[in-house]
Amino acid sequence: MIERLARVDECPPDRPELAGPDHPIRQMTRQIAFESGAWTPERRAKVAELFDTMASGWHERTSAERQEPLRDALVRGGEYPSGWCLEIGSGTGASTPDLAARFERVVAIDLSREMLRHAPATPGHHVQADAAELPIADASAYCVVLVNALLFPSEIERVLSANGTLLWVSSLGEFTPIYLSPEDVERALPGDWVGVASEAGWGCWTALHRSR
Repeated sequence: MIERLARVDECPPDRPELAGPDHPIRQMTRQIAFESGAWTPERRAKVAELFDTMASGWHERTSAERQEPLRDALVRGGEYPSGWCLEIGSGTGASTPDLAARFERVVAIDLSREMLRHAPATPGHHVQADAAELPIADASAYCVVLVNALLFPSEIERVLSANGTLLWVSSLGEFTPIYLSPEDVERALPGDWVGVASEAGWGCWTALHRSR
């Protein structure tokens, strides 16, 4: 069950509308979250190549309106457990400083080598990896954060600690190419989950933990 929290301020004007329900990346996002075998080696290679080609200009997408959903979530998303944070799909590192200010340590993972090459050396420990096969021990991450990143539910369930929090952020809300609604994220995850969700800036966020 997800509790919806009221937005604390109005959505800023001029939000980019990059994608809708029929966008190819949106469709791929749903397939990967809900269909076994949707993440093929061919699809993995194409996604890596796509983001490699966009890496040099990726930092130009950063703005306060895009970052506000994560910052709001870190304040209103509940009690996050102390410990280290796994950031999946870290890109060129726009969100890593906010996470590093909140958690003891951040491991920032991305499929794209070029994205990581354009990210600052600090904060965070940067690792190139496929989120479908995370190089992370079982039940070891206290918080797993995905900002506009593909959701691989079984891997999230595997690496998240028993009392850990999954934080799902869409920086442009329903207009984000890689997007699932809070309810879809909850449905995709194995087992029973509860949490809170809200909107901030141009986007939205969901903080989930296992139902006790």
